[in-house]
Amino acid sequence: MNLFWAILFLIGGLAMLWKSADLLVAGAVSLAERLGISPLIVGLTVVAMGTSAPEVAASIAAVLRETGGGDIAIGNVFGSNIANLALVGGLIALIRPLRVRKYTLFNILPVMIAVALLLWPLLNNNILSRLEALILLVIFLVLIAFTIRKARKEAEQAKLISENIEKAPKYSIGTMQKSLLFIVIGLVGLALGAKITVAGAVFIGEQLGMSDRVIGLTIIAFGTSLPELITCVVATIKAQSDISVGNLVGSNIFNTLLVTGGAGLVRPYEVSSSFAGGVDYWIMIAVSVAFAFAIIIGRRVIGRISGVVLLCSYFTYIIYLFSSG
Repeated sequence: MNLFWAILFLIGGLAMLWKSADLLVAGAVSLAERLGISPLIVGLTVVAMGTSAPEVAASIAAVLRETGGGDIAIGNVFGSNIANLALVGGLIALIRPLRVRKYTLFNILPVMIAVALLLWPLLNNNILSRLEALILLVIFLVLIAFTIRKARKEAEQAKLISENIEKAPKYSIGTMQKSLLFIVIGLVGLALGAKITVAGAVFIGEQLGMSDRVIGLTIIAFGTSLPELITCVVATIKAQSDISVGNLVGSNIFNTLLVTGGAGLVRPYEVSSSFAGGVDYWIMIAVSVAFAFAIIIGRRVIGRISGVVLLCSYFTYIIYLFSSG
């Protein structure tokens, strides 16, 4: 690959990401309506898991490298979590103030912060073993089971209501099969678009002489966060804040548990001290807390001022990364 192809990959990948996100959001909202569950649940599960797929693939590929894989893998997780909340969250708040449900504030956000704090004792010895990775995956499965149970309760309640009130679908794009097809095509397109974009970006980063840590925390983390970014922007433009919030918070939970644990189960890996309770780790925690604080002070709305603060914090973090090497 040369510079021309790297730039072409970036542009083509972004175009594919945008169209795929449009299909995914349309399918997800329609599916939620047909199943009688909130778009938030679909955002926390189907959309979040799908948009986190690039992080899973990138981190597993990283730990299979002979050297530096652990830093790239965990750097991808930390960097993606920071980018999701500070960059993506800030950007969509600028487009349209982001409204957050009470359930998300008091139930989902604490879980997101709690699982992130769980990484501290697990990574404190600078290595993630298979047993520790398995613990993360078990917690992930328990959370998924709990979310599915809640979705079933919502569906049952919606069924009882629909028996008394006949209501035409508002966002339906056709049959259930068509909704699922839109979701599948959207997720596949997001994965391919992210892969193409990251390939071009990593080539440019390597040519510039960036370290594995910086590549993992910036280029790969940003590249694998592109599905979340584009999906949230499209959802926000379509006034589907539940999809945006569910995607952001759900993706961070998936990154912390599924991506970190999945990579460790494939191959135990070592990480540098900056990730094992060091500066990079605490920056991720601080951004998570700041995101929750922005929701609290905004009375469950992240306004444009908070959006600007989140964006500024992200770009300050990027400057810090490049200055620290």
